[in-house]
Amino acid sequence: MTLWRIRATVDDRPGFLSVLTASLALKAVNILAVQVHTTEAGAVDDFLVDAPHTMTEADLRAAVERGRGRDAWIAPAEAQGLADQPTRALSLAGRLVRDPDALGDALRSLLDADSVSWRPAGPSRPDLRAHGMALPDPTGGRYDVQRSAPDFTPAEYARAQALVEIAAAAAQRAADTATLLLPDGVELALRPATPDDLPALVAMHERCSPATRRRRYLTTDGMPGQALLRRLLDPARAQTLLAVVPGVTSVDTVVAMANLVVEGSCAELSVVVEDGWQRRGVGTALVRRAFARAERLGCAAVLAHTAADNPGMERTLRRLGHGAPAQRDGVVASVAVPLRNAPSRT
Repeated sequence: MTLWRIRATVDDRPGFLSVLTASLALKAVNILAVQVHTTEAGAVDDFLVDAPHTMTEADLRAAVERGRGRDAWIAPAEAQGLADQPTRALSLAGRLVRDPDALGDALRSLLDADSVSWRPAGPSRPDLRAHGMALPDPTGGRYDVQRSAPDFTPAEYARAQALVEIAAAAAQRAADTATLLLPDGVELALRPATPDDLPALVAMHERCSPATRRRRYLTTDGMPGQALLRRLLDPARAQTLLAVVPGVTSVDTVVAMANLVVEGSCAELSVVVEDGWQRRGVGTALVRRAFARAERLGCAAVLAHTAADNPGMERTLRRLGHGAPAQRDGVVASVAVPLRNAPSRT
């Protein structure tokens, strides 16, 4: 038996696909996978088939035409074609999460393209043609994708756009990551949090003293529940930044956290730093990045609360806030810091 790829257009009407598959079955052609691409000309059926060794391209084309298929494209297939399209796309997406610069190679693999070329100018509008498409590069410019056959379909264009969006998100995450060099030579990574950081975040809070937790959460013990931490790791609810000791495996050790919760034009800021990492500049670095994030979000001011017996954090907020005064209400000290460079929100 021999592997072949077949694409053919059929009328998008009930029963027409079964006529085509029956015509192939009469020639002992085994269909291993099928995808259906909707186009204006009709349904484009994409088959991976196993055919007898004696069958030629002409034999397969005749079987397709007898099954009411038209505009057939037929080519020998490789064994890797046995991987279904969703598995292939997910694998490429995982690669882009780790390496967003591999977008060009990922597009070539996803689309079986003849060539993928980078150009300095981005596409001014969506660009899909029979043998080419233009896709924006998240870092600037565009990718021109060419394939002599078969024609590109809208479904393939949508898949390619989804890969571009994943690469853009991964590139933004990489841009938001910085290395903090402490005075004693220790390096920490400052990065946005993800839901996968929950176990490391729980472990950090367990290592913190009750006094440190109380100053952050303003309760007697201050130990937050996992439900609260999950909310802080939800990008729809909060912007959370972490200071981590990069792990030799995929697991990082979290040593500090800053949270921004945006309400209208104001962002509320909270910070917690593990005891052994306090007074080393970690909290200051997180607060600076949190202020910058609030400005990018269009906030006019940042409001921070801390325990009244936490003068270190209060001094940090006042220093970075250009001397903004603290307001005390019992055991709570609050500092409202206007953001001078905040963009206007429309």
